[in-house]
Amino acid sequence: MSKTIAFHLQKGGVGKTTISGTIACQSAMEGIPTLLVDVDPQGNASSWFYTGELNYELADVLQGTCYVDDAIVQIPNIDNLFLLPTFGIGGSLKTYAETKIADEPYVLQDLIQLLKDKYPRIILDLSPGLGKLERAAIIASDEVITPMTPEVFSLDGLEIFIDELKKIRKNLRSQVKHERIVINSFDGRIRQHKEIYEAATSGIFKVYKIPVDPVFRKAQEANVSPQVFKQRGKGLKVNTLEAIEGLNSVIWR
Repeated sequence: MSKTIAFHLQKGGVGKTTISGTIACQSAMEGIPTLLVDVDPQGNASSWFYTGELNYELADVLQGTCYVDDAIVQIPNIDNLFLLPTFGIGGSLKTYAETKIADEPYVLQDLIQLLKDKYPRIILDLSPGLGKLERAAIIASDEVITPMTPEVFSLDGLEIFIDELKKIRKNLRSQVKHERIVINSFDGRIRQHKEIYEAATSGIFKVYKIPVDPVFRKAQEANVSPQVFKQRGKGLKVNTLEAIEGLNSVIWR
């Protein structure tokens, strides 16, 4: 059974790209073809995982200037992981989002339907904000998972996002699920982090924690997945890897 997941909160700096990319890698490492779709006009996921030359991007596919298979590339050194990239600076996804997607709100949904047979697991990496592009990505997903950092402003952002998601479900007739939160960069030694976690778990959501770990930043700088990054023989902390494996195992059920 195929499944499409979007990680989103309309707030920047909460780790959407980090979690999207890390879970995509973990999924692929299980031997299941996994597609990471970079729906962020900044193209951060693309620049993280792919340093080679790209001929086409997501915007080209959406505008019909190339076939989707022409744009998808395989991530080096990770079997079963594929990327539908966005160029970032100089790319055309931002222009497309500003000028055309209002007339094509279901264009991403149609694209994902075409890809599901080939890629049983699809992850959409979204930009901050909740414009027409992000809404189109959300309704193309089976589930949206909210990453947040252990701070009060993230809780405020979650409340706003819940309200906006209700409008999306109603206005765009979407059945997308929203039942999981991932608290990123969690440090159990910090009182505020524990308080935010307790506040998050007191509601209706299933809450997961990703520990603070410098390997995420280092892996992005090295253009590799966190799971394979090593420096002086050291990689992800044991509890970080366990958290990633645990999250990956539950979200695809």
